[in-house]
Amino acid sequence: MAEAHQAVGFRPSLTSDAGEMELSAPMLQEIYLSGLRSWKRHLSRFWNDFLTGVFPASPLSWLFLFSAIQLAWFLQLDPSLGLMEKIKELLPDWGGQHHRLRGVLAAALFASCLWGALIFTLHVALRLLLSYHGWLLQPHGAMSSRTKTWLALVRIFSGRHPMLFSYQRSLPRQPVPSVQDTVRKYLESVRPVLSDEDFDWTAALAREFLRLQASLLQWYLQLKSWWASNYVSDWWEEFVYLRSRNSLMVNSNYYMMAARAGNAVHALLLYRHRLNRQEILPTLLMGMRPLCSAQYEKIFNTTRIPGVHKDHIRHLRDSRHVAVFHRGRFFRVGTHSQSGLLSPRALEQQFQRILDDPSPACPHEEHLAALTAAPRDMWAQVRRSLKTQAQEALEAVEGAAFFVSLDSEPAGLTREDPAASLDAYAHALLAGRGHDRWFDKSFSLIVFSNGKLGLSVEHSWADCPISGHMWEFTLATECFQLGYSADGHCKGHPDPSLPQPQRLHWDLPDKIHLSISLALRGAKTLSGNIDCHVFPFSHFGKSFIKRCHLSSDSFIQMALQLAYFRDRGQFCLTYESTMTRLFLEGRTETVRSCTREACNFVKAMEDKEKTDPQCLALFRLAVDKHQALLKAAMSGQGVDRHLFALYIVSQFLHLQSPFLDQVRSEQWQLATSQIPVQQIHLFDVHSYPDYVSSGGGFGPADDHGYGVSYIFMGDDVITFHISSKKSSTRTDSHRLGQHIEDALLDVAALFQEGQRRKRRGLAEEGSEHSRDSLPCHTRGSRAPTTATNF
Repeated sequence: MAEAHQAVGFRPSLTSDAGEMELSAPMLQEIYLSGLRSWKRHLSRFWNDFLTGVFPASPLSWLFLFSAIQLAWFLQLDPSLGLMEKIKELLPDWGGQHHRLRGVLAAALFASCLWGALIFTLHVALRLLLSYHGWLLQPHGAMSSRTKTWLALVRIFSGRHPMLFSYQRSLPRQPVPSVQDTVRKYLESVRPVLSDEDFDWTAALAREFLRLQASLLQWYLQLKSWWASNYVSDWWEEFVYLRSRNSLMVNSNYYMMAARAGNAVHALLLYRHRLNRQEILPTLLMGMRPLCSAQYEKIFNTTRIPGVHKDHIRHLRDSRHVAVFHRGRFFRVGTHSQSGLLSPRALEQQFQRILDDPSPACPHEEHLAALTAAPRDMWAQVRRSLKTQAQEALEAVEGAAFFVSLDSEPAGLTREDPAASLDAYAHALLAGRGHDRWFDKSFSLIVFSNGKLGLSVEHSWADCPISGHMWEFTLATECFQLGYSADGHCKGHPDPSLPQPQRLHWDLPDKIHLSISLALRGAKTLSGNIDCHVFPFSHFGKSFIKRCHLSSDSFIQMALQLAYFRDRGQFCLTYESTMTRLFLEGRTETVRSCTREACNFVKAMEDKEKTDPQCLALFRLAVDKHQALLKAAMSGQGVDRHLFALYIVSQFLHLQSPFLDQVRSEQWQLATSQIPVQQIHLFDVHSYPDYVSSGGGFGPADDHGYGVSYIFMGDDVITFHISSKKSSTRTDSHRLGQHIEDALLDVAALFQEGQRRKRRGLAEEGSEHSRDSLPCHTRGSRAPTTATNF
């Protein structure tokens, strides 16, 4: 989501003051350290590895194997073919009375070796099976006999009751694509947006890069891919996120919406409990291919700690409190008692105590959180100057499970002005007032005075599907399991014995007051410059697109190309984020949606001489191309992460590459992302569409660009979240929203007209009007269309 802005702005060789900061470590040392970090992560997951390392077997299977060997030995059969006798000879001789003990130990050792060999074989077999991506490249709805055989084998080797991290050891590593293929795909992607002269110049740079530098840089990436868990993900986290010195607000955070509060904190903590016990099932793509679960580890108890040149992520194994902000004051609220997690009613009681507390905020405490929205080097320097009491308060905030902001103002959809209220709701979640969110926390739960709520999520630790999964669980649990009593309170009884929430005191030194004022001014400027627009498109949704036998995501992406062209009169590089979690520790890849096929379709739609059948044929070609790019990106054959990694290697080796510099300087004026939905199955989204999150959004990647996210809510509604900069004279979020609505209706009308033609028998045989002489519908000026028309 917000990663497009970070990807454009990363500067691996510059400090915050624009001075040169060389990456001094030799390349081989960096690769060694990257692998070392991978192994440290594996060691830190020792308990998870113990529980899941035997998957798809189980510890009980060892006991079964040992018992079978003992039974065979009792029946005077030797399944070890003499190996147990050799093991007995190697064991110490404790005397005749311990002869049987030596036999049991020998059987146990042989059973352990055989069991380990079988598990290793299962792991290798499952990894080889999961390396097959032919199923992903097949047409939608079609499955070859080879894929059916593969699917059957995956189910056999996958075991019966996988835990969250069960598949981690069996996931393949992300492959390094061919550098020739990557450069070819890159040139193909920029051709529609470059003039002939600019394209020839870029192509010449690419040829020079392939001739002089590509093979050396590729060799280092291949070496890293063999040694580390993932050849690009750790660099992506470090250079795109943690080394960025920009404000986190708008640039690195994103938001999610919902319509209810009350039990949310309890539901979030229930999710953390299930996460710790690995009771959350691993996500299966299309119900059959497991995805990497590594990003789930840092949802809770995680803070991004600022540094002068580079931030770092601090993750605690556990935390028994949340940090709460209300009217400029900070509180520490315990989440557990001696008997376990506090009930929803007890948590409600603690929050009500904070709301009823009349004490005022201390000087500058009210605006302290604006420092987390300041440039990272500035916040790092201020953080070091805090006194002991302030450091203790800071530790309470950074060591919390998550951050809760109890806003004094209402938000959310209103009947009086639904459009403006949704826009204000989105803006409040994305930026707030600049000083009422702790942007360093992995996520902040924002509760408005009317009970509406939402999330503000920091991006570096994980991507949107992870926080989206947690959010879906929270909303479903809050609505369908916890519920409320008749008087509107959380169910249960208050606990008068609970101590009062602890007020945090900062005792801020005078010298940082100016820093807080500067940070607040910058945060308000950044917040005031963001234009957010949210609109639900209810004319049709996923069900209509499915009836057209098309990918819903590709359908929307092509409509976005048409809408952007109508808005700006030109094409632009388009950033669509997709996941690479088919691989171990995979994160995201970019789908470059502005293709030559998409441009041909858009031009045809704007050409009144083109007929509907011609436009429809070009639309299907554009959708097919987009699907091919999407599947290639998901299977590790994308363009941008490979080029990014090649650039990082060139920086370590101090090699100047005009081609890679050109790639890095690209501007994404249209950044897009689809918000995943129905990742869990606690309720039927089609039966309860009102209980689905209305999605979320992020800031634009370019000062003169748009950020667009969309979510399919049930079968008949698509909600769009659009952002842009008010300072730009070229963009207007509301204007683009209108163009998106018109584009969707125009594309749908192509299929509607095609259906009418089929009903009239014009698809196969002539009539008094030929195909070419049929009048084209008036695009962009139809009467409003409803879902029933389609």
